[in-house]
Amino acid sequence: MEPKIKWKLNTLPRSEDRELGIMSLENVAKARAFHRSFPQYAVTPLAKLDRMAAYLGLDTLCVKDESYRFGLNAFKVLGGSFAMAKYIAGQLGRDVSEMTYDYLTSDDLKKDFGQATFFTATDGNHGRGVAWAANKLGQKAVVHMPKGSTKTRFDNIAKEGAKVTIEDVNYDDCVRMAAAEAAETPHGVIVQDTAWEGYTEIPSWIMQGYGTMGCEALEQLEDYGVERPDVVILQAGVGCMAGAITAYIVNKYRDNPPKIVIAEADIAACLYAGAVAGDGNYRTVGGDLQTIMAGLACGEPNIVCWDILRNHVTAFCACPDWVAAKGMRMLAAPIKGDPAVISGESGAVGMGLIATIMTDPDYAELKNALELNENSKVLLFSTEGDTDPDKYKKIVWGGEYATV
Repeated sequence: MEPKIKWKLNTLPRSEDRELGIMSLENVAKARAFHRSFPQYAVTPLAKLDRMAAYLGLDTLCVKDESYRFGLNAFKVLGGSFAMAKYIAGQLGRDVSEMTYDYLTSDDLKKDFGQATFFTATDGNHGRGVAWAANKLGQKAVVHMPKGSTKTRFDNIAKEGAKVTIEDVNYDDCVRMAAAEAAETPHGVIVQDTAWEGYTEIPSWIMQGYGTMGCEALEQLEDYGVERPDVVILQAGVGCMAGAITAYIVNKYRDNPPKIVIAEADIAACLYAGAVAGDGNYRTVGGDLQTIMAGLACGEPNIVCWDILRNHVTAFCACPDWVAAKGMRMLAAPIKGDPAVISGESGAVGMGLIATIMTDPDYAELKNALELNENSKVLLFSTEGDTDPDKYKKIVWGGEYATV
């Protein structure tokens, strides 16, 4: 028998909720205006899986497909690029609204700003986004990857002109390494989507960049005639994307926010661990954190996002690898008439989770707590495509990590 999904309803004491304003509608609108200035910008699809929804016993099931984002096969570039623009704007004493793509790629920027070196740690997608943006903007990038990172993801970052290494440590130690090197480098800047004491400003800018994805998705839902989702499932590593989209959703639907569900890789489920502890303090998870969900293999939460999530999440779920693999296969081969979605290991865990909750009686208590039924409208975010194509084929074609 495969390992079970562990879940915990949120009974955490609430904080003063001071971080919610990071994702105000005004701040997200600024980020989206910045992204719109890029010639590569296009709204990514929102796949509407009507037949899958009916099969699972839902009214609506929509999946935001980030495999189309800027040709980079993942959403992460939204955060890194906006944070870099905000940093440059701050150094120049200007507003980010002046940091258009045309200006940032111009000779004027070189004269006004010069060149910085942006350091980051990554499982692949965030580093590729930072490297791509640095390359486009004439800046330098240094990227450290944890042990177990694949050659494909390494090569994709190296192609963007960044200095890339795979270190013999886990993701969280790579973050510490990148931060230390940035501190010792003239014009060095750490651009990381996790946050710790003393390092919260740049992560908050990354969050705002992710808001573009959430803003698009909710507009697309409205275009489909869905006024608001009832349940939103957000996958989490450090929790930056989850915290960002949660805060944006709460700000948009202040009077009646949807239920938010967090899905983590069980081997790295630091947010779930904090929920289980129940005292309001975050928890960390150590070790190698080896999971197919490489983008979620983070054992130390973003403290800004933890504060948001503890106040607004309904349930925290720790998902074994088979959940992501199941989601990948269901999205790749949906019911005839529904669009297929190429979703990678970290992108598909929400699909595997909603399918399991709706069809496996072992999770009836969670299903009832989320009030999931034939009237429910569910929104998922597939945050990456086949960023490791060989692994994708082994799972989707070869049946790796199948449920028993």
